[in-house]
Amino acid sequence: MTHSFVSLIREVRDCTNCVSVLPQAPRPVFQVSQSAKLLIAGQAPGLAAHNTCIPFNDRSGIRLREWLGVDADTFYDASRVNLLPMAFCYPGTGDYGDLPPPKQCAKLWRTKILNQLPNLELTVVCGGHALTWYFQEKQYNSLTEIVRNWRQLPSEILVLPHPSPRNNGWLKNNKWFEMEVLPELKQRVASILD
Repeated sequence: MTHSFVSLIREVRDCTNCVSVLPQAPRPVFQVSQSAKLLIAGQAPGLAAHNTCIPFNDRSGIRLREWLGVDADTFYDASRVNLLPMAFCYPGTGDYGDLPPPKQCAKLWRTKILNQLPNLELTVVCGGHALTWYFQEKQYNSLTEIVRNWRQLPSEILVLPHPSPRNNGWLKNNKWFEMEVLPELKQRVASILD
C-alpha cells in the first residue's frame, strides 16, 4: 500500500462531514485494498453493519454472497473484494426502509478512493443510488431496464437490484434476472477471484 492510500483511508475513517444529517455518530463502514480486483458498489451501511462495522452484515449480505457465488471468508477478504458504498455511515431509517445515502459522502471521497484502486476488473453496482452515481451521464428509464440490458454495458461493470429482502417482489416479477444475469455474474466473479 502506498503512503497516500493509507493516509486517505485514515482520513475517511476519521470523517465527520455528514454528522449533522446522521442519526448516530459517524462510523464509516467499508473495505478497500489496492490489490482487490472486484468492487461491490453498495448504497450505505444498514444498522447491523453500523453496529458491527462489518459491511453487508445482514440478510442483504447473505443474498449478495449467494448471487456472487462466494462464501463469507472470500467476501470479507479485503485483498480480494472491495466493499465501497455510496455513503460510509448509516443514514437512518424512514417510512420505507433505510434513508438514501447522503450525497456529500460520495462527492467527497468516492473518486479519491477509486483513483487509488489500480487493479479493479469488475464493479458490481447494487441498487438505484449506486446506479445513479455510476451512470450520471446516461439516461435509463429504470433500474430494471439497465439490469435487463446488462449485455450492452462495458464488460467491467454489472448492475444488480439491491439484494435487500424489500426487493423480493421485484425478483419474483423478473425471473429472467436469476436465469440470465446471475450465472454471468457468478462466472465473472469466479474468473476474477481464481
